[in-house]
Amino acid sequence: MTATAPTSTRPGRERTTRTLVDADIHPHALARDVAARLAPAHRRRWEMFGSRVPGPPEIYPRVRNAGFRVDAWPDGGFPGSDLGMVRDQLLDEFDVDHGILIPLQGHSWGVEAPEYAAALCGALNTWIREEWLDREPRLRSSIAVPHEAPDLAAAEIRRRAGDPGFVQVLLSTGTELSVGRRNYWPIFAAAAEAGLPIAAHTGGLAQHRSAGWPSFYLEEHVWNGNTMAALLMSFLLEGVFEEFPTLQLVLVEGGIAWAGPLLWALDQAWATLREDVPHLRRPPSEIVRERVWFTTQPIEEPDDPRHLELALRHLDMDDRILFASDYPHWDFDSPRHAPRAFPAAIRETVMGANACRLYGLPARDAG
Repeated sequence: MTATAPTSTRPGRERTTRTLVDADIHPHALARDVAARLAPAHRRRWEMFGSRVPGPPEIYPRVRNAGFRVDAWPDGGFPGSDLGMVRDQLLDEFDVDHGILIPLQGHSWGVEAPEYAAALCGALNTWIREEWLDREPRLRSSIAVPHEAPDLAAAEIRRRAGDPGFVQVLLSTGTELSVGRRNYWPIFAAAAEAGLPIAAHTGGLAQHRSAGWPSFYLEEHVWNGNTMAALLMSFLLEGVFEEFPTLQLVLVEGGIAWAGPLLWALDQAWATLREDVPHLRRPPSEIVRERVWFTTQPIEEPDDPRHLELALRHLDMDDRILFASDYPHWDFDSPRHAPRAFPAAIRETVMGANACRLYGLPARDAG
C-alpha cells in the first residue's frame, strides 16, 4: 500500500491547511471475520470458548449502548466493524488525513493459551490488513500481540514489522505482572528492533491491581489515569528505557493532567533513593520527556480551561501530545470541537504535527 494523504473532501467543505491525525480509532472484528482467518483447530476453540477476557460491555452491561455512540451501530454489526461507517462518521466528516487503528479486541486478547492467543492476534492483524488498510490509505494500525507469551508476541511483531501499514505495537495495561518486568522484554526488544513505538491502551486482564474491582462504571471510567501512572512507573523503575534506548511509549486513553505531579514526586524521591534503582541514571522527568507520548482522549476538562493549560505547562510536553477521538465510543471527541480545549499555541501540533513526527506520516499539503 502506498501511504498517501487523501486529496478529496466532502462537497462544499473548505479544506484547511492543518494536518489532522486521529491517534485512537477502534475497529472491531466480528466473530465470523476472526473465525475465517483461524486454522481449523483454533477455529473450533474460538467457536466453543471465545476469548478469555470479557469486553467492557460484558463487565458493565448497564452501560447504555454498550459504551458506544448510538449512531455507530451498523445493521447486523458492531460499532467499529463497518469501514464505510467509519469513513462517513469520522474520516470524511472531519477531513482526517491519517487515522491510527487500535482494534478493540487487541487490548483484551493475548492472555489465552499461548498458541491460541497468538492465533487470535494474528487473525486480527490479518483482518485489519485485508479489510481496512488495503481499502483505506488514510489508515495505519497497531500490531495486536499475545503479550502473556512474549516470545510469540515478538514473532508476531517481526512478522508485521516490514508492513508500513503497521506503525506501533499494542500493549494492554492489564498484564498479569507489572508490565516493565523482564518477562515482557522480548516484546520491547522486537519493537525497538523494528523501530516501532509501544502503544499502551487501557484494558486487559488485571485492570484494578491493588485496589479491588469497582462497583460502578463511573469508578472504572475515571480510574484509567491511575492505571497509566502505574504502567509508566513500571517502565521507568524496571529499567525498560535504559535497556532499550530507542523505544518510544504512547499512553493511550489515560488522560494527561496527572503526569506533571507524578514527575515531580518521582524526581524528588529519586534524588534521595537513587541507590534503590542504580540503573536509573537520570531524573525520571528527563526520560519521560524524551521517550513518552500522550493521547488527548479522555483529556481532563476543568470548568476553567486555564487550569488545564496550567497542568500542561507543568508537564512541559506539548510536542508529545496526540489528538485522539476514541471513535466509536460514547465519549467520542469531535475533531471539530476538541481543539478548543487546548491552548491556542499548541492546537496545530496536537491535532496532527506531533503524530506525523512520531509515525513518519506526511503532513497535509499547504498548497
